[in-house]
Amino acid sequence: MLLCHPEYNEGSLQKNATIPHSVRDDVKYISLSSLTLSNFRNYEYIRIEVTQQPVVLTGENGAGKTNILEAISLLTVGRGLRRAKLSEIDKLSPTTNQQPTANCWAIAANINGRMGEVKIGTGRDSESTENVDKRIVKIDGKITRGQSDLARHMSLIWLTPQMEQLFSEGASAGRKFLDRLVFSFEAEHASYINEYEYAMRERNKLLQYGRADIVWLSALEQKMAGCAVVIAISRLSTCEHINHTVAASPLSFPKAYITVSGFVEDLLKNGISALEAENTLREILESSRNSDAASGRTLTGVHRSELRVIHLSKNMQAENCSMGEQKAMMLSIVLAQARAGARWHGVTPIILLDEVAGHLDALKRSELFEEICNTGAQVWMTGTDALLFSDLQGKAQFFKIEEGKIN
Repeated sequence: MLLCHPEYNEGSLQKNATIPHSVRDDVKYISLSSLTLSNFRNYEYIRIEVTQQPVVLTGENGAGKTNILEAISLLTVGRGLRRAKLSEIDKLSPTTNQQPTANCWAIAANINGRMGEVKIGTGRDSESTENVDKRIVKIDGKITRGQSDLARHMSLIWLTPQMEQLFSEGASAGRKFLDRLVFSFEAEHASYINEYEYAMRERNKLLQYGRADIVWLSALEQKMAGCAVVIAISRLSTCEHINHTVAASPLSFPKAYITVSGFVEDLLKNGISALEAENTLREILESSRNSDAASGRTLTGVHRSELRVIHLSKNMQAENCSMGEQKAMMLSIVLAQARAGARWHGVTPIILLDEVAGHLDALKRSELFEEICNTGAQVWMTGTDALLFSDLQGKAQFFKIEEGKIN
């Protein structure tokens, strides 16, 4: 497993972190050319056709701006930017007995992706039950086994007002944010996380029910250890790329330094080889079976790692900074990710920025819009006041959202 990772044979995570002199010639600028929603939240049916340019959605609160961003976020791995249950997304329609009925939602998009043009469709399975909610994913009309294939075509990151509490929500929220950044760099990252979590769940079941299948336990622990090292290296590599890009940024936004701390990540940062780290975690898992069984969960592994963010000029943990500084650092990280993706991996993701301009002063708004245009990324932005986006006139596509309709 280890040999398949591009950085394992380099001997150091730092070697591939050298900043390229310029953006690669073969950069893929991921973008949508059309988006169609059916029975999605407050939309019965809409279709939007766009170009590579940034997109600005304006309208009153509750008009459905964020719903469009949520739909785009469901074109990649995961539960989308709201992490909603599938049934919660359905549009409700009134019936004769005054009881609303749900209509299964569907999304269709034409995408310029990592591998060229592709049609992606997804939605809630009409045969889902109350206890088992299923999502169907189609790529070029063919149903896929799972969501992991989406990452091979889509590269996508987002920033929402709800994420402003990221630094105070505990390790899980920060870890998911970091993994979302990694997804846009490493298309296979989602697959490794899924394999790791599946093996961990199976191991926990065996330990919970006291089934002493030593051979199966050992195989699951080996799988977890192998996947964990791949995951950890991808996380560390992503942090290095983003840190280099943030440090070189001319923006006046607070400069953030990000890193990830965890058992496996710390081993690698301390110079332990990938193979040694894998063997060490496997041995820890084997020796901790009794304690893990008693606690009902696995106590060591990359599922417990933590994202750490530092305000560089203040040398202060992000959670101790002001809300304004935290928002600005989050935004600078997302923008740096787009730059870093183009330089190291040849991919610039779609970026979703929900209600991003309202809390920025005029200077930072101007810098933000200039940076967005310079990255070449297709950035989707929402806001209640179109005047806040006046600097983008002639450089972006503007749509007005009104009561579930788009103009």
